[in-house]
Amino acid sequence: MNLQDAVFNWLQISIVAEARPDDLAASETRDFFETILREDHHLERFVRTADEETYTVEYEEAGGVRHTKRFDRELAEQLLTDINSNPKYND
Repeated sequence: MNLQDAVFNWLQISIVAEARPDDLAASETRDFFETILREDHHLERFVRTADEETYTVEYEEAGGVRHTKRFDRELAEQLLTDINSNPKYND
């Protein structure tokens, strides 16, 4: 999985896991993507912040090089929207 996809997938599932703290599958999936970021892409730190329009993910490579990626807020929150709109996942 390329870095861009891994960061975006981690962002989406971290939003879901935070919004649904009792959702074990969401937290396990977030942990899975954190493992990919750490082991496959050698990231040491990754943090997300949000404003009204975007989510920003800041991450640091093992050598200390820092990067920033920005994602449209609506697109980043789409997985949470989809889950919340499906009665199967809201018992």
